[in-house]
Amino acid sequence: MDSKLKAQVIACVSVIVLLILGTVYLINREKTAATGIQVTSMQQESAEAQNGIYARYQLNPDKDPTAFLQDPDFFDVEPEEADQSKVLSLQASSTQKDLRIFVVDGNGNPVSGQQFTFRIAKDGAQTQTYEDEDQDGMLYLTDLTAGEYAVSLNPVDGYAVPDTALSASVSESVSYTVLQDISFLVKTEDEVDPAVEDTGVREAEEDADGTETNVRLADGASVFGIDVSKWNKEIDWQKVKAAGVEYAIIRCGYRGASTGALVEDPYFEKNIKNATEAGVRVGVYFFTQATTPVEAVEEASMVLMLCNQYKISFPLYIDTEGAGGNGRADGLDVETRTAVCTAFCETIENAGYTAGVYASKNWLTGKLDAQKLSPYSVWLAQYSGKPSYQGTYDMWQYTSAGTVDGISTLVDFNVSYMDY
Repeated sequence: MDSKLKAQVIACVSVIVLLILGTVYLINREKTAATGIQVTSMQQESAEAQNGIYARYQLNPDKDPTAFLQDPDFFDVEPEEADQSKVLSLQASSTQKDLRIFVVDGNGNPVSGQQFTFRIAKDGAQTQTYEDEDQDGMLYLTDLTAGEYAVSLNPVDGYAVPDTALSASVSESVSYTVLQDISFLVKTEDEVDPAVEDTGVREAEEDADGTETNVRLADGASVFGIDVSKWNKEIDWQKVKAAGVEYAIIRCGYRGASTGALVEDPYFEKNIKNATEAGVRVGVYFFTQATTPVEAVEEASMVLMLCNQYKISFPLYIDTEGAGGNGRADGLDVETRTAVCTAFCETIENAGYTAGVYASKNWLTGKLDAQKLSPYSVWLAQYSGKPSYQGTYDMWQYTSAGTVDGISTLVDFNVSYMDY
């Protein structure tokens, strides 16, 4: 309501109140003159009645009951609460010379299906515009120079966009810290083609010398356990525990060998919950196809996001193997692959967990710099009666042909020389 209309309303109400009071006064005066009745008692009764009303409704007799008419905002209509699904904000993160930007709504959910236009300027320099052509609500920029960036969103029909720019820092070197917005990148298998993406090849099977055993090797100096993934299907963890399994390393996900998508293992949540409830201690592994340390930080961030609500006893491992020869990371050189594993492990350890690397003997000796990975737990895969790997390792996966009550498929057997 504008100020002119407010003034008119207040004036009209004031005149009406004055007319009523004047009329009451005149009537009372005429009655008093005609009957000769003393008004003193009537005034007293009126005052007592009025006091009773004040007391009944807990009113303050010292305050003017018409004071609300002087409030210029009294007649304003309360604004309706905004639809939070239409209120947009921006989130941004950086690992190294990059910038990852997400559009989220007022409920914290990512917004897609709109061709957003982003405006980005570094340290007050000329603004650059970028279109979200695939309408996924995300913009990822690489090869940026380090510094402070201002990120804005152009107006969008039907949405409320931020009035001020978001400030984002781009780092020069790799930051081994958890990406808080990683959940926006994680997909389910329903969103990808698993036959194309989940193509890991067991290098240890290719290197097997025929002397492996599928009996349980654990003794007083080691602890017996298994590792599982979706390939092991439904598991009765109570039976697994009763069969003498002390721990399980559970796959939480993988990076797609083709598209590079981050995908959660469809059995992970069920496995880790049921294993923990059965009293089986757990660790976690992730099958990597990262091609850069930046992608390895993404993978570690996903692992930490998925594990943060569970009790983790054993390390969180990066599983580095081939993906059939055509995987996006299959052709990495030793230096890059080692840097990927280091970035994953550093991010895990900076979050307070124990990190490790899973690899076959041949990968540890020919495709990784094992010496640079020595600060972390090493999980050796070598299918033989006795490992011939000369480096240090904390856990040995010695067969993929084990059998355990409660698991319908063959399963990997491990012995750990560390009782975490």
